[in-house]
Amino acid sequence: MKTTTFFEDKLAPYKDQLLHHPLYHKLNSTEAIQTFMEYHAFAVWDFMSLVKALQRKLTCTELPWIPVGSPATRRLINEIVWGEESDVDQFNQPTSHFELYLKAMEEVGANTAPVKKLVAKIENGSAWEIAVSEASIPEEIKSFLNFSLKTATQAPVHVVASVFNYGREDLIPDLFIAIIKDMAQEKGTDFGTLVYYFERHIEVDSGEHGPMAKQMIQELCGDNSQLWDQANDAALEALKKRIALWNFIHSKI
Repeated sequence: MKTTTFFEDKLAPYKDQLLHHPLYHKLNSTEAIQTFMEYHAFAVWDFMSLVKALQRKLTCTELPWIPVGSPATRRLINEIVWGEESDVDQFNQPTSHFELYLKAMEEVGANTAPVKKLVAKIENGSAWEIAVSEASIPEEIKSFLNFSLKTATQAPVHVVASVFNYGREDLIPDLFIAIIKDMAQEKGTDFGTLVYYFERHIEVDSGEHGPMAKQMIQELCGDNSQLWDQANDAALEALKKRIALWNFIHSKI
């Protein structure tokens, strides 16, 4: 049976671009961090739709309950959902990673209005396609959201799993956290929640969710070469979309 190492060599150059992107070296002021967060917040938000799409496709979310799919994949995705949707903050209070990020934005002084407005419009009944299309946000952000949300709502489960796996926050290097810590110390600014968010997300992604997601892809693709090729293509597209997002944010700072 194949594993994700089947296509990871092809993805390595793109992951390397992200890990060594010049964006990180521009995050040397509070204003730069604010700009980064205001755009990155949309990626933090739409990521949860990939997580929940996997839960809906791999477990039973209807009533009455019936066993769906593999118990192994059910356990994997439920553990991931638990960690993403109901983790704890640095004070051991329950929170989703998106809500934690909003708290970090407020702490840093970043503008949360655009992403909150988009979420509120969907909460009030707008279709996500219309909400994104009508949102007062750059086209580059809309393109990123459209890719993630179309994947979550329309793609087969092995493709969703691949995009989820290769679009995670472990693509952000330790260098980024070190830059934030150094700047906070130098300027006497409190970036505690932001540092916690990235440290926690990277810890969970690399230590727990990464291996789980790779195992999930292996379970879903099995011995089917066509499914593996599709997972490969989806992973590549996810990395390209993240690079495009990073390029855009880099241009705005």
